[in-house]
Amino acid sequence: MKLPGHDAIARQADEHLVTHRVSLPKKVVERPIRQVGKRLLMALLVLVGTALIVYADHDGYNDNSDGSVDLLDAFYYATVTLSTTGYGDITPVSDAARLTNIFVITPLRVLFLIILVGTTLEVLTERTRDEWRLNRWRSTLRDHTVVVGFGTKGRSAIQTVCATGLKKEQVVVVDPAAKVIDAATADGYVGVMGDATRSDVLRRAEVHRARQIIIATQRDDTAVLVTLTARQLNRAAKIVAAVREEENAPLLQQSGADAVITSASAAGRLLGLSVLSPAAGMVMEDLIQQGSGLDMVERPVIKAEVGKSPRETEDLVVSVVRGHRVLGYDDPALGTLQFTDRLITIVRATPGAHIAPDVRPLRQD
Repeated sequence: MKLPGHDAIARQADEHLVTHRVSLPKKVVERPIRQVGKRLLMALLVLVGTALIVYADHDGYNDNSDGSVDLLDAFYYATVTLSTTGYGDITPVSDAARLTNIFVITPLRVLFLIILVGTTLEVLTERTRDEWRLNRWRSTLRDHTVVVGFGTKGRSAIQTVCATGLKKEQVVVVDPAAKVIDAATADGYVGVMGDATRSDVLRRAEVHRARQIIIATQRDDTAVLVTLTARQLNRAAKIVAAVREEENAPLLQQSGADAVITSASAAGRLLGLSVLSPAAGMVMEDLIQQGSGLDMVERPVIKAEVGKSPRETEDLVVSVVRGHRVLGYDDPALGTLQFTDRLITIVRATPGAHIAPDVRPLRQD
């Protein structure tokens, strides 16, 4: 066994403690620096326009200091007026200047304030909208898929599941790296940043209401802790975990995983098969790439197939799921197909082919 002791695992969890957050997919927006730059430019244009309007009618204004209004006085008046300071040292005295203040300067003052305050209002509005979206997401999320780890294994698992018809809105990615979560939300998935070995992080991913959980962490000991925590929060979910070392697979199963995939040995067996028969290796690789070429799918037995043998069906049947057993197509104990059986078949990939989401992996007899 290559797992560290209990104390070492606890220390590792404490060292990787991060502030967790939920990130919903966002639309691509303009960079904040460019947005602020545009707002400042608009405010400056409003200021310059107001100053020029005042200077064009400078005879209609009175300056308490010298009685005349020059270009500098016009900019000074525009500044204190748009900022609503209003010292009163320069005032409109003619009817034309007062009408200009009513119908031109006042709207420009409102526009100037909207531009300056708009950034703060936009931030508050965005936060309120995000909070509303988050609460709505939590209230409507049911029977979703939680993926712990968004590396190569996690991405491939999500692509395979989504190829069967699962919507991206029904996938929640959990990872401790902020950049990884940003990449997940950019792809359209909901992201939860945090250490998945902590129950509060998994609760934010609504693990207790998930239908299936995919654990694709980089370390086997982390996978064990995540599996234990996830199974404690959700007794009914289907949990599939990946490990690097085959000797750690039994520990994952004892921790509550329904199926354990040994990534290193699986890749090694595919390499060996490809050496012995490149064509067979290509077929196996095609089978594990859901949505293209040949797919392995699980479906219920239809009424017309009841009473027949697996060889008599139109599809290529590999195994039959009966009760809590998985029987080979040529198993003598199989007999004929029953209405409650489920068939594992190899079919040509079509948009309608999908893996039943409510079937738990069963042990091989």
